[in-house]
Amino acid sequence: MKLGIILETKEAEKAWNAFRLALTALEGDHEVRFFLMGEAVECESINQGKFDVAAKMQQFQENGGELLACGTCLKSRQKDDFTSCPISTMQDCLQLIIWADKVVTF
Repeated sequence: MKLGIILETKEAEKAWNAFRLALTALEGDHEVRFFLMGEAVECESINQGKFDVAAKMQQFQENGGELLACGTCLKSRQKDDFTSCPISTMQDCLQLIIWADKVVTF
């Protein structure tokens, strides 16, 4: 299955769970693409004890997941120079939705 995940929150536990789902899908030999939108583009800096989102993001990328971040959302937060994610567009988000068999939004 091709799974698209759109994350729109920087709430630690929700973001952590979204990446846990993505990692579980990768472990099951599914393809996963992840799009960060809105405040979720700030997830790279989230580490709240057991909700270490930054570590899950890194693990997701190391395991072959594709991670994209909304360029407009990054720029509006002046974070476009402080991200390891490819800066993407709404066109990229649309392509993720078209590509995916299922899309989940957190």
